[in-house]
Amino acid sequence: MLFKLFLAFTIIPVVELYLLIKVGSLIGPFNTLALVVLTGFAGAYLARIQGTQTMFRVRSSLQQGNMPAEDLVDALLIFAAGIVLLTPGFITDLAGLLVLLPVTRIHIKRFVKERFDKWIKDQDVRFTMYH
Repeated sequence: MLFKLFLAFTIIPVVELYLLIKVGSLIGPFNTLALVVLTGFAGAYLARIQGTQTMFRVRSSLQQGNMPAEDLVDALLIFAAGIVLLTPGFITDLAGLLVLLPVTRIHIKRFVKERFDKWIKDQDVRFTMYH
């Protein structure tokens, strides 16, 4: 796990820098900067809209006495996308925007839930082995 985090925190910034330099050499530094800022604003706007809608659904579910599990996962993903969008770069902006779009977020949410279920199952096996 530590190795994966190390790779994520070293390879992603290096690739982002490489892409920024390449794109900057193609369209110019000002246009590259404008593109990064524009995607950041678009992402922030989309995160605000999606986050607000999700929080209204959470509040509505709670008022009806229902557990808003799906909406809470959406809220967590939207929050993570907002954080990723704060990082300048094309890969992180694309990843954040993909998480913010409901069409792609459904698939990401399914993947996250499968990984979480697997993690819980592995933890349960470890717990029963030692007790």
